[in-house]
Amino acid sequence: MRLFMTHRKNAPIPVAAARAGFSTATGYRISHDPRAPSEKHVPRERRRPDPLAAVFDTEVVPMLEVCPGLRPVAVFEELMRRHPGLGTGVRRTLERRIRQWRALHGPEREVIFRQTHEPGRMGLSDFTDMAGSGVMVAGEMLSHRLYHFRLAFSGFEHAHVVLGGESFVALAAGLQDALWTLGGAPREHRSDSLSAAFRNLAPEVEEDWTARYHALCGHYGMAASRNNRGVAHENGTIEVAHNHLKRVVEDALLLRGSRDFDTIAEYRRFVDELIGRRNARNRKRIDAERAVLRLLPPRRAEDGEETMVTVTSSGGFMLRRVFYTVPSRLIGHRLRVRLHDDRLEVFLGGTPLMTLPRGRGYGDRRRAHVVDYRHVIHALRAKPMALPGLVYRDQLFPRDAYRRLYDAAMEALPERAACKLVVGALAIAHERGCEADLAALIDASLDAGDLPALATIQARFQPDPEALPQVTVTMAPLSVYDALTDATPVEGAAI
Repeated sequence: MRLFMTHRKNAPIPVAAARAGFSTATGYRISHDPRAPSEKHVPRERRRPDPLAAVFDTEVVPMLEVCPGLRPVAVFEELMRRHPGLGTGVRRTLERRIRQWRALHGPEREVIFRQTHEPGRMGLSDFTDMAGSGVMVAGEMLSHRLYHFRLAFSGFEHAHVVLGGESFVALAAGLQDALWTLGGAPREHRSDSLSAAFRNLAPEVEEDWTARYHALCGHYGMAASRNNRGVAHENGTIEVAHNHLKRVVEDALLLRGSRDFDTIAEYRRFVDELIGRRNARNRKRIDAERAVLRLLPPRRAEDGEETMVTVTSSGGFMLRRVFYTVPSRLIGHRLRVRLHDDRLEVFLGGTPLMTLPRGRGYGDRRRAHVVDYRHVIHALRAKPMALPGLVYRDQLFPRDAYRRLYDAAMEALPERAACKLVVGALAIAHERGCEADLAALIDASLDAGDLPALATIQARFQPDPEALPQVTVTMAPLSVYDALTDATPVEGAAI
């Protein structure tokens, strides 16, 4: 058009149009109206009356100004309550109008600043809930989380199965496992806010946990940081990786064909193998970042939480709403207990005594019991009638066969005889070290419809002392050893 207008200054319309590559008709049209076609377009006006004209500025806008976070559906429901005649067909119109109003007059929104990650600078930790995975251990649903560690630059990952909730103990154990597997430490470590771990804690306890977290990071020379509560994108590098990890676990479970594992250790090996394959794909980037990581200290930091307990006359101690049995000789003693996510380490002073599996007192079973029948069987053998009303009777039986024996004996025998049979069987299992074999015998008898007798069990696993062979040892007189010193050496023999 500009070329046509230039030629038009010195030539008639047909000539100027030909020089500009236009037809003569187009040349005459441009001469009459030189505006571009976009400038001639007449804006489309509303084809029907605005259904919100009477309420948007007077009612909707004040609601949005007073409550900036109000959802459009809530505004719509309020308008329907005030003006039933509007009709439900205005909902989409209202949502578009609110969206447009907020774009022009709404509050400023949060901006996410994408970051450039340097090798060796940032490592991140978080927990992800695996309740929907359907994983089972020994036929029972496993309620657990995964502690997830990731390097921001190379994508190195480490996952640790956590049986309890989010806690400093689980964070410390998982983080240190990740660092020692990696062989180095980044300059900075960021975790989530641990809001689940800090919930319902006294302020002084939360401050103590925060100090312990900074001390743990300081042990490895890392600067400690935590993202703000409720701001998940500050930990976005690992939040996004959670979804990928869960999909990988789900795919592997489907390929495995079963979600049931025999032990927790088997499930942990399963997760470790998945993480190992993911890290193998990033080996070059991980090796490049490993070269600039900080050196590890000579030893790990203590990742357990210590407390003191007293063994009561019940033959155990209470800790975090869980009762644990210990050998009765410890009644009255003060024990030092080191709590880990999946176990308790028990000390008498500085002497290690035993390791107990950690129990959980959550949900309906607010008070749980971790019982080892070997700790109390000697006392229960002297008081077998204590068995029916024992508060931890169900946890006393080491295998399901002994529980079946108790139920069958209580139905078939008088209470005293039934208790004597069950307690006697448990005593033999402990004294003769035949817990599994005795359980197999009990199952076979009950499946056949028979109730095993205590005499039969004793005959099978507790031999009669009179039937044992008598061994007679004849001591040789010391004089016979004198012949050894009088022997003449053989010529050429070494002495």
